[in-house]
Amino acid sequence: MKSFQQFITEAKYTGSHQELDDVKMSKRTDTPLKVGRIGDNRKKSSAEKKRVKAVGGGKTAPAKTYKDRKDIGTNKPVSKVRQQPTKERGSASLSPREQQRKARAERLAGKSSGSSKKDLKKAANKLLTKKKKTVDPNYKPQKASGYTAHERRKIRRAGERLVRDIQKKKEKPISHYDPKV
Repeated sequence: MKSFQQFITEAKYTGSHQELDDVKMSKRTDTPLKVGRIGDNRKKSSAEKKRVKAVGGGKTAPAKTYKDRKDIGTNKPVSKVRQQPTKERGSASLSPREQQRKARAERLAGKSSGSSKKDLKKAANKLLTKKKKTVDPNYKPQKASGYTAHERRKIRRAGERLVRDIQKKKEKPISHYDPKV
């Protein structure tokens, strides 16, 4: 029968197993993580990206990837995730005696209604969570023309030249207004 030490040394040097030494492994996917990262990397590859930039000549290409955030590797505190109360909850203006009365009334009301502390906490969290902004369902983002800012300026100025010459009743060939894009 092999000792544990022998088993480990054999397992380490067989070709079928990966060496897991000095590599931080994620619990979910067993893939090496970037140092300081908490979850796995969810960056899209260039084929998956939807954001595009104009390359010129009516063509587009995937936009650059964003830089890594500075707070990688740190957990967000609850104060950043949930909206925190700005004032004390109603008890600031009451005298100590009134505060005791109010607390007693709340305790009695809590016992009679049968709601637990968990339910109250859920309700409070629901009230304090940040409101989400709704987006108009009919909104459609503007389609990219594929022209760079420089090319768009050339096209617009060629059109303005044409309009100006029409107003002044000047006759010039069409090639004069070609932006050459």
